[in-house]
Amino acid sequence: MKAFTTLTGIAAPMPMANVDTDKIIPGRFLKTIQRTGLGKHLFANMRYEDDGAEKPDFVLNQEPYRKAEILVAYENFGCGSSREHAPWALLDFGIRCVIAPDFADIFHNNSFKNGVLPVKLPREICEQLMEDARLGPNSRITVDLERQVVVRPNGEEIPFTIDPFRRHLLLNGLDDIGQTMQHAPSIDGFEAKQRAAQPWLYDAAL
Repeated sequence: MKAFTTLTGIAAPMPMANVDTDKIIPGRFLKTIQRTGLGKHLFANMRYEDDGAEKPDFVLNQEPYRKAEILVAYENFGCGSSREHAPWALLDFGIRCVIAPDFADIFHNNSFKNGVLPVKLPREICEQLMEDARLGPNSRITVDLERQVVVRPNGEEIPFTIDPFRRHLLLNGLDDIGQTMQHAPSIDGFEAKQRAAQPWLYDAAL
């Protein structure tokens, strides 16, 4: 998993509450277990007409938001089903951070596990960031996870809080497998002792 330290990028405004995971990645695209290739289907029902043509009024179909790395939304982002494809699609599109007043719990957990940073800020702050995001090419916002601040285009710093353990994992690019591999020497040592003590179990497994 790619480490998240400091991100400065285009922020896309999405003034919507209760954006569920079916809006983020519709169910018809869930056949894959690959984490790549879903970006083109992100918000598919809102981005495309039935014939596949882009809807010009949807924010991610507009410049400069086609290259957005940050999304600013309203309450209860990621509600609905528990599909892990939702953060996969965001990440594959290029969005590494979502800022909203709150998130659905499962989406919140899945985001951390896949390298997407969910930042909780009060509604009034999100509205200010939404206005910043509407500046178009000048809508670059900085999210500094090390210092735990969001920096507006005018230089104002807005603090946010993140669980220390989750912050550590993102800063070091550690997903569930990465966490386990940190303990590889201990795991190997334990396996060696078990093999020496009960070789017949390992021989039978072979």
